[in-house]
Amino acid sequence: MKDAKQLKRHLERLYRTFDRSFLSTDPLEFVHRYERPEDREIAGLVASSLAYGKVDTIRKSVARVLDAAGPSPYRFTRRFEPEKGLALFSSFVHRFNRGEDVACLFWYARQMIQEAGSIGGFFMKGYAPSRKNIKEALSYFSGSVLALDSSRVYGNERLPPKAGVRFFFPNPADGSPCKRLNLYLRWMVRRGDGLDFGQWTGIEPCKLVVPLDTHVARISRNIGLTGRKSPDWRMAEEVTDALKELDPADPVKYDFALCRLGILDRCPRKADPVRCSECLISPVCVL
Repeated sequence: MKDAKQLKRHLERLYRTFDRSFLSTDPLEFVHRYERPEDREIAGLVASSLAYGKVDTIRKSVARVLDAAGPSPYRFTRRFEPEKGLALFSSFVHRFNRGEDVACLFWYARQMIQEAGSIGGFFMKGYAPSRKNIKEALSYFSGSVLALDSSRVYGNERLPPKAGVRFFFPNPADGSPCKRLNLYLRWMVRRGDGLDFGQWTGIEPCKLVVPLDTHVARISRNIGLTGRKSPDWRMAEEVTDALKELDPADPVKYDFALCRLGILDRCPRKADPVRCSECLISPVCVL
């Protein structure tokens, strides 16, 4: 990576600029509405699971689900019954996910809490601090969740191959960048700046992998964090490794800020003299 000091200087300025005052542009805003960690854990799972598509659509879908869950998503989850949930979310649609997928998400969350005390506790069953990053833990987590009972939602002893809830729990072993699960992990693990919550204290932020969406993938290529073209797990690791050279203890701290450039349409796909001149990282961009 060329001139790491210069890149770090510009990314730090970007990081300081796009702080929590920009939460209204991110589904993380919904998680900040809850004071209790157990409510944030459930709200975060919902918000991150639905964090795909257009921002306005994401916001409407997350609001629809959390409004139905009431003032305490945790209490709602502990009492969740799939049959009632199927009726409650019967009209829900978020792109290619349907109400039954949301019902299964809550049903899985209830089972995780019953088995391990919390979703974080369930995730920690597959976590080993000696590993380079959370890849193996994430793989174990997704596999274990999808092995939980889903029969009361989908009506089969085994989870159907095309069940929409599978989309919420991808596996890095399959090459998926696991953007939404890495986003959830960032929210739960990172700490210290008031943006993320740091309530899963058993995992160090240095083990996280960047939540690689189309914006972060494109901008990462533009500033030399990766030479890969496909936004897969290998690219996510490559970007993360490059960011570790800038901040070994907290490499994904730059994710929120980098993503704002894309979401707020401040980083054009083609060079634009006016817009590029206003960009905080234009000196290190090859666009």
